[in-house]
This record gives sequence, structure tokens and C-alpha cells, in this order.
Amino acid sequence: MEEKKLDVKSIIGFVLIFGILLFMMWQNQPTPEEIAADKAKQEQIDADKKAKEAVIAQDDTIVTTADDFTNINPNDSLQQVALNNKLGAFAYAASLPSQDATVDNGVLELTFSKKGGHLSEVKLSKFVDFDSIPIYLVKDNNASFNINLGTSDSRIFNTKDLPFQSKVTKNGENTLVSMKLKVSETKFLEYLYVIKPNDYMIDFTIKSQGLSNVINGSQEVKLDWTQTSKRHDQSVSYENRYTRLTYQHDDGNIDKLSQAGEDEETVEDVEWLSFRQHFFSSILVANDKPLKSVALTSKDLVEDEDIDTLFTKKYGAKTVLALSGNELNENYGLFYGPTESKVLSKYDKNLEASIPLGWGLFGWINAYLFIPLFSFLSSYLPYGIAIIVMTVLIKLAMSFVQYKQYLSQMKMKILKPELEAIKEKHKDNKMKAQQETMALQNKAGASPLAGCLPALIQMPVFYALFMFFPTAFALRQKKFLWADDLSSFDSIYQFPDGFSIPLYGDHISLFPILAGVAIFFYMKLTTGQQQMSAPQQEGMPDMAKMMKYMIYFAPVMMIIFFNSYASGLSLYYFISNLISIGILLVIKNYILDEDKILAKIQVQKAKPKKESKFQKKMKDMMEQAEQQKQAQKRNKK
Repeated sequence: MEEKKLDVKSIIGFVLIFGILLFMMWQNQPTPEEIAADKAKQEQIDADKKAKEAVIAQDDTIVTTADDFTNINPNDSLQQVALNNKLGAFAYAASLPSQDATVDNGVLELTFSKKGGHLSEVKLSKFVDFDSIPIYLVKDNNASFNINLGTSDSRIFNTKDLPFQSKVTKNGENTLVSMKLKVSETKFLEYLYVIKPNDYMIDFTIKSQGLSNVINGSQEVKLDWTQTSKRHDQSVSYENRYTRLTYQHDDGNIDKLSQAGEDEETVEDVEWLSFRQHFFSSILVANDKPLKSVALTSKDLVEDEDIDTLFTKKYGAKTVLALSGNELNENYGLFYGPTESKVLSKYDKNLEASIPLGWGLFGWINAYLFIPLFSFLSSYLPYGIAIIVMTVLIKLAMSFVQYKQYLSQMKMKILKPELEAIKEKHKDNKMKAQQETMALQNKAGASPLAGCLPALIQMPVFYALFMFFPTAFALRQKKFLWADDLSSFDSIYQFPDGFSIPLYGDHISLFPILAGVAIFFYMKLTTGQQQMSAPQQEGMPDMAKMMKYMIYFAPVMMIIFFNSYASGLSLYYFISNLISIGILLVIKNYILDEDKILAKIQVQKAKPKKESKFQKKMKDMMEQAEQQKQAQKRNKK
């Protein structure tokens, strides 16, 4: 291939082009007169900008804030004039000394900020995260509580930027924290907090006094509460799955914003709203009357589940506060604490409904069966043992389902030769074969559905337990065998930093592996029995073939998808399948006798069997379909 070289003509061409560009740049540079004119023009622009800013400062739509009042000297008349120009009626508040207030009630360590008057820190005294760091629901500006209001002198203020004066007093056992944004000593906007000992609920009142001539009643007074949820669990993806904004509205209806992505909703008559962070919640309760209309927002901050992050969700709630006589008087409850049923239920506000126990029947099973049962067992037994005992009790209670399933399979196995004979006899008439198959099964009291229906009974229990274990606060940080935390995964090996298997994770959990092995052997036993039962029926899926795949597919899925789930749930599935294997062996070897079942089938077949209306209708429909099919064949000839 010919080598390309840069010849002399090309070099001369590039030099000429470069020279022309330099000449054009020199020709186009501004003269001294043009530079002076541009400078004068820029000075005029700056002067016009300052003039516009001066006009805007007097405009009635300006939003006024105050960032720092720590260096204000009340005796400095110039500073006082500047404050009056900037803050209007609230200039008095900026001239007063202020400081943060702190309270410890035994379960909460609270800090109330002088700037904004709301909580700047909320520490849960009795809990630590997976890394033994204290749990903070509010810290480092991850939360904001703001009232946006207009004043009669055509200004707009955000209370989060204004100075509040704090005062801490006692009323019996309760601690009262008053945070006041003052216009004078007798006129103010007050946040009043009543903190009871060893209680996660704070009574919170927003009220104004003497501000009827200060607040502009023609403008809406807006409340804006936002919070970014901090990570507390070992697996951020698992924690994020159960982190969600939940609310109650319209006399007890419970709804949620989306768990993933971004979501927003405007809701009427909100009774409470919960910024839930898996095992911990920040809840605003409307005590006197529901919030008329609330704009709720939720944003998922975990963009990549393989990368650790400090936060999971960002929540927001905006509403309009009602004025009475141009004054504010709103009464709320603020809950900061564990998302635990026994804690939330004592407030008689249905707050326990914020726990995702499952919808409808599944939630009822958890609320009225599994939660009380587990609470009783765990009060006497270690938590891991309590799970095992609970599993044994559930499996024994559901053992009749296995009995019905196995009995159905055995009946179908006994009838298999006759069913095969029917299929061969009517191999050219599939409809007739189907009719005789159904008739034989009906007479013998054996049907494939007889094995499926009992299995459906287990589904509500299965799903209820699937929701129970990940949300069971009692399991949090409880150890059992090699599992350090039954509410999190039981890692026995951590992959090197930066290495992760897609869908599986960066560690190996042992309980899901044990559960997968137990599922494999249980399915091996049941699949062998099913393959010996009835042959595939026309128009029905080949269950035997499907089960051949499922016997390997189900255990693998268990190992993969439960690798980062609560180890308590995997422990349940492991023990549950071991017990199922034991029950199946007992039923097979000691309870059911094939000869006795055969004798019963013969008796059933000898008895005249009256067809039900449904069976008769199905038979008629099949006969009509067969007649139409035969008619079509004749027409083609």
C-alpha cells in the first residue's frame, strides 16, 4: 500500500493559511477609541442594573430572607435601619439574642434550631445502624420545615431563614419548648413543642399572636416539609425497597407514592403522612382536622443499587395553612421513631397501617395472626428459635393441604392406566376422549384440580409471611447462628471490593442456599409422584415437562433473589421445606395406603353419579363444539 507523505506544497499552503489568520486578527483588533466606548457602555449597563435592583427592593413580590443575625448590635442605629429595611416587622426578632434548644426525653435527643425554629437534629437514643453508628432521622440539613407567608408591607418571608428565640420549661413530667419569631414581646409566630418522657410522639402547635395586622391575609400561608431519608441498613437496595411515603386520607384510606423513580400526588383530607425509612419513620399527624389539600412528592435517590449511597429517598409535602381572624392556630403530632406495630398502635391514629404488611387479606393475616403469634413466641424464646417454632406451627396447621395434594396425586396415579386407555381408544376424537376422561375422574372422585385448589389455600399464607419478615422490627439486629441480623442478609463471604455478580450481589448468604437445597429435594419428591399420575390431557399444559425445569429453576431463583433479603425469611423457607419433606414422607409411608384408595375408587365408580349443573353445561358445550367441528369437516369435502 502506498505510503502517504506531506509534500512541500502542502507545508507552504498551511503556512499561508496561518499567516492570513494572523493578519485578519490584527486587522480586527479594536482601536483605543472603540475600547473607551465599550468601557463607557459597560458602565452604563452596570448603572442601569443597580437602578433596577433598587426598584426591585421596593417591589411587592420580593422574597426576603435573613441568613445570619449573630453579629447584629441592637445599639447600632445604622444596623437597625438596615434590618427594618430588609425584614420589616420581623426586624425586632433579628435584634434579640437567640440560641438552639436541646431536649432528651429518654428515647429522643432533640435539637431545635434558632434559625427556622424547627428540629435540626433528631437522634433515636436506643438504636444504632448496621455499623453501630447512632440513628439520626434529622441531621446535617437533610430536613426542612418552612412556612412561607406574606406581610402587610408587601414582603414575603420564609421562616426557615428567620431567627427564633427559644425557651425551655417544664410542665409536670413534660418538657415544653417554645420557639418564637417575634415582632415584639407580645406579638409573635410560635412553634410550641410538648415532649413527653420516653415517648416518640411530640405535640406540635403552630400559632400566632398579635399578627393579624402583620400577616397579609390575601396571600396563602404555605407549609413546606421536606426530608431526605438517611441510610441505616447494610443493604441499601433492600432498605430502599421498603422505604416509601405513605399517607392516610378520606376517613381511613391508606395510599402510597411509588417505590421507585419519581412520583407526585395532590391529596385531599390527609389525616397523617409518613416519611418511612424501612424500620424508622417521620410522621406528621393532623390532630384537629385533616389537611385540606397536600401536594406530596417522592424521589428515589438510589440510582445504582451496586453503589453504596448515604440516602434512599427524598420526600416532600406542601399544604396551605388556614387563617382564623388572620391568625394561625394549627395542632399537629410529630412522630420520630421505629416503624414498629406495638409502638405505632398505642397512639390510636391507625399509624400502624404505614407498615407494609400486604394489602387486603394478607395484611389481616399478618396483623391478627403472625404478628401476635411471633410476639408471644419471641417473648419466651430467642428470635431464631421463635422463627423455627412459628414455622413448625404454621406447617402443622397447613399439613392437611399437603395431605389433599398427595391424595389427589395418588388417585390420579391409580387411574392412569384407564385414562391412557381412553386416550388411545379415542385418539381420533379428542373431544370424546376429554368427555370420557372427565366422566371417569368425576365418578372416581379424582381430579387434577383437587390437587391445585388446596395449593391455592397456601398462597395467602405464603405472601403474608413474605411481607412479614422484611418488616418485622423485632428481628432487627437480632443474631442467630452465623446471622448477625435476622432482618438483613446472613453473609458468610464478602467478595473483594468492586466485584459484584449481577442480580446476585457482592456477597454469599448461607440461609438462601440451604433453603434452595431443601426446595430442590422437596420438589424432587413431589415431581416424581406427579410424573406417575395422570397423563397429559388434551388442551392442557404438560405439567410433567414444566416440573422438570422447575425442579432446577426454583432453587436457583431462591439462591439468587434471596441473597440480599432478610435472613429470617430465608430461615423460614429452609425450615418450612424441611418440614414439608418430613410431612410428605409420613403421609406417603404411614397414612395413605394405595390398596385402600383403590378400593374406595372402585366403590365411588360403582355408585351412580349425578352430574352437577356446571358439569352438564360443560358437557353440552363440548358436544356442541364437536358437532360444529364435524360439520366444518363435511362442508370442506
